[in-house]
Amino acid sequence: MRFLLFLVALVAAGAFAQPLPPEVDSALARARLPRDAVSLLVADVDPTVPPRLSHRADVPVNPASIAKLATTLAALEILGPAFTWTTPVSADGPVVDGVLQGNLYLRGQGDPKLVVERLWLLLRRVRALGIDRVAGDIVLDRSAFEDAASDPAAFDGEPLRPYNAAPDALLLNYRSLVLGLSPQPGGMARLVVEPPLAGVQWPATVPLAAGDCGDWRAALKLDVTDPTRPRFSGAYPASCGERAWPLAYADPRGYAARAIGGMWQEVGGRLGGQVREGRVPAGLAPLFEQPSPPLAEVVREVNKYSNNVMAQQLFLTLSLQQKGLGTRDGSRAVMQTWWRERFGAELPVFDNGSGLSRSERITAAQLGKLLQYAWASPVMPELVASLPVVGTDGTLRTTRATVAAHLKSGSLRDVQGVAGYVHGPGGRRFIVVAIANHPNAGGLRPAVEALLAWAGRPR
Repeated sequence: MRFLLFLVALVAAGAFAQPLPPEVDSALARARLPRDAVSLLVADVDPTVPPRLSHRADVPVNPASIAKLATTLAALEILGPAFTWTTPVSADGPVVDGVLQGNLYLRGQGDPKLVVERLWLLLRRVRALGIDRVAGDIVLDRSAFEDAASDPAAFDGEPLRPYNAAPDALLLNYRSLVLGLSPQPGGMARLVVEPPLAGVQWPATVPLAAGDCGDWRAALKLDVTDPTRPRFSGAYPASCGERAWPLAYADPRGYAARAIGGMWQEVGGRLGGQVREGRVPAGLAPLFEQPSPPLAEVVREVNKYSNNVMAQQLFLTLSLQQKGLGTRDGSRAVMQTWWRERFGAELPVFDNGSGLSRSERITAAQLGKLLQYAWASPVMPELVASLPVVGTDGTLRTTRATVAAHLKSGSLRDVQGVAGYVHGPGGRRFIVVAIANHPNAGGLRPAVEALLAWAGRPR
C-alpha cells in the first residue's frame, strides 16, 4: 500500500512522463510549440484524487496575468468580499457665502475604482456642502502608497497603453482617457475626450480620409510630445464610423491634478489657488468619505478583463491594511505568509500582483493547489464568478469550447496560458492549467481548446 501511494505521489509530481492527449499533442505541433515549453495539469477539485494529466507541473514558469488568481484570492480571504476603500474629503476652513476659506483635501487610500462617474459624484457631494469656490488649493494626498517612480514605457515600450498604468493611492480613472471619434458632414470627425483635463487642449476635429478602416489608430498619427497640446498629423478613415480609443495620458504623474481641476470646473466649481500634491494635516476630520464598490465587485473586473492597475491596487492594499503603508515589499511579505500558511514552504515568486512582470514565477502544481483550495473556500463563489466564462465574456469571449469553463487567462510576449475550472459531466469539476513560455506561445489557444474538450469528456 505504501509503495502504491509512493507511485501515485511520483506521478502527481511529474516524475514519470505522461503521454499527452493526441489532440493536444497535434495542436502543439501545429503551433510549433515544443512539449518542453508547456506546463499542463488536469485534476479533480478534490485534492485526494490523483491528477488525470500532469506534464511539467513542477517547473516554475511565468504565469502572466494568471498571477491575478493568487492576488484576488488572497485579497478576498484577508480583506473579505465586502471590504471597501474610502476616499476621505476634508477642509481646513469654514464655508462663508459659498466660499471655502481654506484648502480642500482628497486623501487617496488605494480605491481602484475611482473612475470618472464616481469622481463626478465625489465632487458633486463637495458642491452639495455649499462650496461654490475654494479660496485656497485642492490638495491631493497620495501618501498611503510608497512613492515609487515608474516609467510606463519600461515594460514593453508602450507608454500610452492603459494596461501599463502604475498604481497610485489616489488612482483616478486608471490614469487614462477615452477618445471618442465620430464622422461628421464636411470631411471631419468630431473628437470628444473624457475626462476633461485642466490645461490640456485637444483639437475639436480630425480630418477624414477614404479607404478601409484598417489600423485607424496608426493612421491618426497622434503626437503627444507636448502632453498639454496633443496633435494628429494623420486622418481618420470615414469607413470606421464611431470608435472609442482608450489611451493612457502621456504625463501620468500630472494626471490626477489635471483630472480634478477639469472635473471641478465641469461640476461648476471655482478655484482660487491650484490643484497640488500635499498631506492632510494631522487631526483634520473628514467632511465625508467616498466609498468604493465592494471588493467582490472589484475582483470581478480585475479577473474578467485582466485589469493590471486594479490588481496592483489590490496588492498594495494588502500591506496598507496590515502595515500602514502600501509597498511592494510589504505586500510580497503578506502574500508569502498567506501562501505559506495554506500551501507550505515552497513559495511562488510574487512581484506586483498583476502578472505584468518578467520575474513572477509559479508552477502548474502550485496553481492546481490554489484552485483546489479555493473550491473549498467560503469565498469560492466570488472568485469563480470573477473568472471569464469561456466563449462568453471577458478576455475569453472568443475562445471556442465544447464544455463550460471558468478560466483566468494570461498573455505576455512569449507567455500564454489559462487556469481555472472545467464543469464536467455529472456535476464533476476539474482544475485545468495550461501555460506556455516560448516565442511561439501565442499559438497555444488551439491546444487549450483541445485540452478543455478532453478534460470535459466523460471517463
